[in-house]
This record gives sequence, structure tokens and C-alpha cells, in this order.
Amino acid sequence: MTPNSVSVSTVVRTSPDTAFTLFTNEIDTWWRRSARHRSRPAASIVRFDGDSLVEVFGDGSTELGRVLAWEPGSRLVLAWLGPHWAPAERTEVEITFEPDGDGTRVTVEHRGWTAVQTGDAAAAVIGLWWGDLLAGYTFSAARHAGQPPQR
Repeated sequence: MTPNSVSVSTVVRTSPDTAFTLFTNEIDTWWRRSARHRSRPAASIVRFDGDSLVEVFGDGSTELGRVLAWEPGSRLVLAWLGPHWAPAERTEVEITFEPDGDGTRVTVEHRGWTAVQTGDAAAAVIGLWWGDLLAGYTFSAARHAGQPPQR
């Protein structure tokens, strides 16, 4: 980790194409339902809608990120829009899907923290935040494959 970038990864026992599909199409099943990860944990859906990653509520939605690159089985890049940041403030999240033995290494790199006023404070905890989300993704992928998660 550098002050400008954090990176976390996990390995799931599935192909890169399936890992990408589970990450994108099934995002609401593994994105934690907690106040730490959602604005309204019990009443929201996280999904991709067109070129945006959104959290949808009964009375509206919040855009979490804007798709910059969508390469199934390879990578996904998002302009990340913090809910409490100024309109011009954004960071970038790149998720890569690389073959790793009989599975896929999924890596999330969240970079560009110097562009955000809360950069130092946010970057200090964002690796833990993404690690927590990736744990949910790993368990969801294992459940999908009918296998126990790798350790």
C-alpha cells in the first residue's frame, strides 16, 4: 500500500469469465448488508445499471461508480464516487481477474487518493473495507461452485 493506492486480492475456484460474472451480475448477493458498506443496509440493492454501479432504494438511488472499462474475464475499472465527496472528487478502482492454478486471482486496486480531500484518512482504512467485501465475494463464489472457500 502507498498513500495513493491500496490493493487486496483473493483466489476463487472458478474461471476468470465466471469470476467476472459473479463479481458483476451477482454483486448484490456478496456486497455486505451493513452500515459500513451500504447507505441503507436493509433496504437497498447494489447493481450495475448501464455504465454505473448504483445503490438503489425504494425512493431513489446513489451512484457509487462509473464504468471506465468493462472487459469480461479480464478487468473492470470504475471511477469511484464517494458519497460525501465534492462533485469533482473521485478515485479509481480496478478489479482484475487472472488465472491462478485451478482458479482465478481477483485483485482490487483502489487508487488516486491524493485527488480526494479525505485521501489520507480514507486510504488508511480502504484496504480493510475492500478486504471485507472480497471476503463476502469469496464465500459467494464458493457457494456458487458448491465448494468450501479456499484459505
